[in-house]
Amino acid sequence: MEEGFPFVYPVSDFLMTFFGLVLFAVDVILDVQLVVSFYEEKAFVWMGVVVFLLLVSSGIVQLFSCLWYYADSQMLESVAENCMRKRHILVLTHLLHLAVPLRYVSLLDISCRNFRSKNPYLEGVAVYLNHDLSMLRLFETFSESAPQLVLMIVIYIQKHELSLLTCLKALCSAGAIAFSVAMYHRSMRSFLPAKEKQGFGSSVVYFVWNLLLIGPRVVALALFACVLPCHTAVHFVSLWLPLVLWAWMQGTDLMDNLAGEWLFRAAIGLIWYFSWFNVAKGGSLWRSIIYHSFTMVDVGFLLGLWWYWQEEQREPHVICSTVLSCYILGLVLKVIYYKWFHPRKPVLRTTLDILEFSEDEVDFRSLPLTPDVGATPSVEAGRVVPIMVNKRMRNLAVNFYSPSAEPERGGAPLT
Repeated sequence: MEEGFPFVYPVSDFLMTFFGLVLFAVDVILDVQLVVSFYEEKAFVWMGVVVFLLLVSSGIVQLFSCLWYYADSQMLESVAENCMRKRHILVLTHLLHLAVPLRYVSLLDISCRNFRSKNPYLEGVAVYLNHDLSMLRLFETFSESAPQLVLMIVIYIQKHELSLLTCLKALCSAGAIAFSVAMYHRSMRSFLPAKEKQGFGSSVVYFVWNLLLIGPRVVALALFACVLPCHTAVHFVSLWLPLVLWAWMQGTDLMDNLAGEWLFRAAIGLIWYFSWFNVAKGGSLWRSIIYHSFTMVDVGFLLGLWWYWQEEQREPHVICSTVLSCYILGLVLKVIYYKWFHPRKPVLRTTLDILEFSEDEVDFRSLPLTPDVGATPSVEAGRVVPIMVNKRMRNLAVNFYSPSAEPERGGAPLT
């Protein structure tokens, strides 16, 4: 086992996990207050939209969490998770929509035990759980936080005023998007033995270009919803279905069964409605070009409809040009990231497992993983210590760092 493994779970990751729990709790409180506020104002349409988004988002997260717990039942280590070995308790817990709190509590429990005992196995479990949690929060972000941010912008535009609750909810949604994107990138970087070679600057650039690409998309959808609210659902479905089909055509391979894989493809279609997310190895450059070209056209189309149907003089040309300029700037920063911050010249030796870095090269090395858990032995102080490898995040990291189908053109692939 190369130096740098097993995975490490530093105090900084623990603090970010705790901050994520606080952000999640604040988000839940604001959601409840927002629903109550809409009810008191008799704004039943907005209340219904918020409740619908909450139920759909939570339902997606519960399904993924339940499937992953069922697949990983033999490696549950925390006190809170031990009861999940019983199937009826597992199902009941997720029917009560307690997946995210349970996973946060379990991760904090394992982390504290690891800090006290300095146990490499527990540290690996903590990283494993953190990877699952980062994926769940990513799904939650694009099924709840991003649509809610669209709704908050619509409310602000239509009411011409910004209440404290609406402002807080918008900030919380934006914060959730930023945090989940940053944590996802951090989780993928953990598969690099020389993690520090992708330093803090790479995460900043990664976050900024994602913000500049997601922001204009959200604003364009909000402006479109202001003038043609009933057509927003039609627009979503007309794009989501082809995006799910595109995910299927790319041959995604994240889940353990066909039903779970289609659930993942449906979630990917939802994420793609707002932002690009690479789900397959190779050829990522052209897939990214196709996606961003189509998205820019769609953003322009939405802005054009808003310009045509809006009744008030709000200098629409300024708004439209600003939104499109931000999106183009995001694309420029994305190119900069892959030119100077992303690992370049990858060499693919196998389709499996951990990423091993030299100075500027990615190398895929196969490890003898067990089918479900992804535990592989390592020598630690003269004894064998199983190392937990989250195969789901591993596969996503392989996709993120995999070579493009056109390596001879130089540079790193866009993912």
